[in-house]
Amino acid sequence: MKARIYKPVRTAMQQSGQSNNHHWVLEFAPQSAPFIDPLMGWTGMTDTTQQLLLEFTSQEEAVEYAKSNGIEHELKEPKKRVIKPKSYAANFAFNRVLENPNTNG
Repeated sequence: MKARIYKPVRTAMQQSGQSNNHHWVLEFAPQSAPFIDPLMGWTGMTDTTQQLLLEFTSQEEAVEYAKSNGIEHELKEPKKRVIKPKSYAANFAFNRVLENPNTNG
């Protein structure tokens, strides 16, 4: 079995907060391709590990779990978030440059 360990990204509903992304996820790679049921046309799969999504509080805990259970894993480090400090007053500055790609001049 192969799995990947990653820290999930924020959803679109989390505008600027960091509340629900302090956990790590271990997700298994698919072992077999999905098939189409000949009678109903539904998509089926014999691999039940696709339904598993294990959450851990730290990266080390997820890696330790994978090693202790003999799971081959791939670790994806999260990208460092760069925050540019801005002030609200900069929106009204006299020398503010407007970045509008729709203008021709």
